[in-house]
Parts: sequence; C-alpha cells; structure tokens
Amino acid sequence: MAGEGVKLFGMWASPYVLRVIWALKLKGIEYEYIEEDLSNKSPLLLQYNSVYKKVPVLVYGQKPVAESLVIIEFIDEMWKHNPILPEDPYERAMARFWAKFVEEKFIPAIFGTFSKLGEEQEKFMEEAKKNLRILEEGLQGKKFFGGETIGFVDVVGGWIAYWVPVIEEIIGIKIVEEESLPLINKWFKDILDFNIVKESLPPRDKLVALQKVYREMLLGSSA
Repeated sequence: MAGEGVKLFGMWASPYVLRVIWALKLKGIEYEYIEEDLSNKSPLLLQYNSVYKKVPVLVYGQKPVAESLVIIEFIDEMWKHNPILPEDPYERAMARFWAKFVEEKFIPAIFGTFSKLGEEQEKFMEEAKKNLRILEEGLQGKKFFGGETIGFVDVVGGWIAYWVPVIEEIIGIKIVEEESLPLINKWFKDILDFNIVKESLPPRDKLVALQKVYREMLLGSSA
C-alpha cells in the first residue's frame, strides 16, 4: 500500500526505530528509510526533530512526527486498516497501560542491568526479573499481548525478545529463566517467528559487537 511520501529516519540498531518499522509493516505502508549516523546527525533530522534531536522520526507529507510511541499511534490513526490498538475502549486502555509499564519499568531495569556492575547491577537485574513476572501476568491465556496476532504492546515491547539474549550474552548473566517465565519465553519465540519481525531484525553478530562497545563506553563513563 502506498504511503504517499512517508519517510522514516532511523538507525539500524535502535529498538525504538524497529517498533515503528513493525507498525508500518503491519499496516502494509510503503516508506523510504533514511539511515542516520548518530555521531553526525543530518541537518534534516535536526530540522524534523529539533526538540529531542534523535531517531525515530516519521515524515508524512512534509510533516514530522517524533517519539516512537507517538509515531505508532499516529500510524494507527492515519491508516485505519489492520488496527494495532484494540477498538474496545477498555482493551485499548489496557494496551496503553502495559506499553507504559514496558517503557517506564522494564526498560530502565534492563538498561541498568546492562550498564552497571556488582551490587548495582544485581539490584537492577532483580527489578528486571520482577517486571518480567508482572508482564507474564498480561500474557495469561494469550499467544501475544494482542491476542492471536501482535498488537500495540507486542510492537512496543517485542524487541525485548531479541535484545535480552544479546544482553545476557554480553554480561554473562541469565535474566529470563525458562522454568520461572514460561509464558514470556514462549512469547519471545512467537514474536521472533512472526514474519514482519523476523525479516526486520538487525544482524545479531553486528548488534552484539556494537552493544559490547556501548557497554564499555557506559562503564568507562561511570568509573
């Protein structure tokens, strides 16, 4: 389906950009992808996102929309077919609730686990595990948070299924135990097997290499 001048400014290793790609693919919207060098941001990116100066930025008809969650909701409202958010008001509210939980609770915990050492890291890791157990409650009786197919929460948080094993490999600690989080583990597998997800994932070896460098930089800056 034509997207009439839809452009996406992104960076290949950003899970926030990946969310937007999944939303566009769910809708079948054609778009032009512009890869950004975040160490040398383009004048267009700085023009289109003058407030945060970061990716992702979606441009539609020369109008820019920034911030991944805002972009996903814009896409869902702009193109009504294949809805990402539920139509029922209560279910829609619950989807936003779980997406907010991923954004405000899980992501900071997993970032802390990745970027800290010792007691600090252990504290963040326990927080990440606790939040995963809470997320598992939202999967009771469902294949995806969206039901039988992926929806808003899956689009917002599905990158976890790919990034968490990468983080585990780099830090040498298991965060998602199969026996204690069976539904999360199944969700990981189902998400990664979903066509639009599978075809959009960055190369794992390239991602591991980049994240190792990033972690060294974070640890160095906090030393």
